[in-house]
Amino acid sequence: MPVYAWKGLNATGKAVTGTRDADGPKGLRQVLRKDGIFITEHREVLGGAVKAAPKSAAAGGEPVSVLKRDIDFRGLVERVRPQEVSVFTRQLATLLKAGIPLAEALGALADQVDNKKFQMILAEVRQKVNEGSSLADTLAQHGKIFPELYTNMVRSGEAAGNLDAVLMRLADFLDAQHALRSKVSGALTYPIIMMVLGSIVMGILMVVVVPKITSVFEDLGKSLPWNTEVLIFIADLLGSWWWALIALGGLGFWILRRWTRKAKGRAFVDRLKLRLWLVGPLVRYVAVARFARTLATMLASGVPVLTALEIVKKVLNNTVLERVVEEARDAIREGESIAAPLKRSGQFPSMMVHMVAVGERSGQLEAMLENVAAAYERDVESKVARLTTMLSPLIIVGMAVGVVFIVFSILQPILDMQNFVS
Repeated sequence: MPVYAWKGLNATGKAVTGTRDADGPKGLRQVLRKDGIFITEHREVLGGAVKAAPKSAAAGGEPVSVLKRDIDFRGLVERVRPQEVSVFTRQLATLLKAGIPLAEALGALADQVDNKKFQMILAEVRQKVNEGSSLADTLAQHGKIFPELYTNMVRSGEAAGNLDAVLMRLADFLDAQHALRSKVSGALTYPIIMMVLGSIVMGILMVVVVPKITSVFEDLGKSLPWNTEVLIFIADLLGSWWWALIALGGLGFWILRRWTRKAKGRAFVDRLKLRLWLVGPLVRYVAVARFARTLATMLASGVPVLTALEIVKKVLNNTVLERVVEEARDAIREGESIAAPLKRSGQFPSMMVHMVAVGERSGQLEAMLENVAAAYERDVESKVARLTTMLSPLIIVGMAVGVVFIVFSILQPILDMQNFVS
């Protein structure tokens, strides 16, 4: 096993050196990472001599050498997950708070990342920061990974000189958003799986089992009850024209997607989401929680309120609510408060509007918005639990009705024949 001489930074930001055996550079980074050490440079020791490894971006070398050494096909297809961005943000905040220069901290973190694509991006960011570009402008060039909200908060932190505090607040925000999404998607996973499995079971019954049984009735040449006729028609349709139904469904889905991407189609769907039974309140409360959490985080980071509202509008994912935020931004530009246009719209809950108004009057808007976000995130959890509790029995009842219809439609002609024979 090769032995490496290394240099790095410990958790307090102090420069440390040492030697360690490992099965490779990646193994060395993983072992030392467990000890809280960020490697900035490493060299392989061979027979008492030191074999120089290509300098990493963290050691001041050209990041191109790192890319040439580490790049593989995984780096071309890997996706940078939001959780990885959150971890990077928190680690960068910790290093900056410990007094590590920005470029050196970026280089140390780039060397610790396992995701090849993210590693290349961070190496490029580090190089441009070394060349004099601001961190916010450099991150803005990778908008799919670092959205506008992220870069604007970083820009405000650079301008105010409290980048470490802003990054820590941003990491907390990203973790909260991920937790909210996970709760909603996790709670809805079980009903979706039940619907898919139920559809598969019903499809097998209609395509495989029902035709074999109903063929006996057709051979008898007797008139059948209407429900049996319907069952035979559906079974024949699915068995003979399944390919056409799949193609028609795919075409319909494509047309619907194209329509919903247009302004009128998206507005119609977004209005429908807010009015649907059970689903509407959940969609509204998720949007309110996002609005409050995002606006509070940006205002606390020093982002101007008009800029913050322009960015917050994009995280709501609903054109109806986006229009309300646009009207609020225009009203604020004319000297009005935030709460007044939100109240006039009737789209935001009255309790949320009241708390925002109190926060504006008391000068504690950021803290009040944090309270609003926490309250509505709890409401989202309860509504998701209620929705899941109601969906599961509804799906079971729906499957039971389908099975009862199939069984009754098959048994009814058999019972009629027995009665006729008797």
